Amino acid sequence: MSEASPRGTYLVIAEALRSEIEEREGIDALPSEADLMSSHGVARNTIRRALKILEADGVVESAPGIGWRVARGGDRRSLADRMADVIAEDSLAVGDTYPSEVKLCERFGASRTAVRRVLAQMEGNGLLATVHGKGRTVRALPTPTVQP
Repeated sequence: MSEASPRGTYLVIAEALRSEIEEREGIDALPSEADLMSSHGVARNTIRRALKILEADGVVESAPGIGWRVARGGDRRSLADRMADVIAEDSLAVGDTYPSEVKLCERFGASRTAVRRVLAQMEGNGLLATVHGKGRTVRALPTPTVQP
């Protein structure tokens, strides 16, 4: 990477790795952290942050003694997509209470940090609003996306 990304270099790398995994269906193991550092021209900590994002989304998993591998089975969509789908799955309408962080962590098997990051993103996109004493409420319904 020659320039710093305004989005965060680790996020750009995470999305690049996610795209590579989706494009190459037969891929099982990811390159070593050292190889990823070399190919992206970044430090180990940046690679680890990118991998942690993908791990929180259920795309990759750490295999002690082996490295990082693609997680098999389960829902391969990003945590953000799955959390946005909660509105439709739970038949929530505008003004309804959105599930708590704890319930979302349990539902998706994700860390509280990952869930909070997506909730902040959903608030920024206008899908949710925080009401003191009431929690988060649905502010708007997500627009449907077409999956290939």
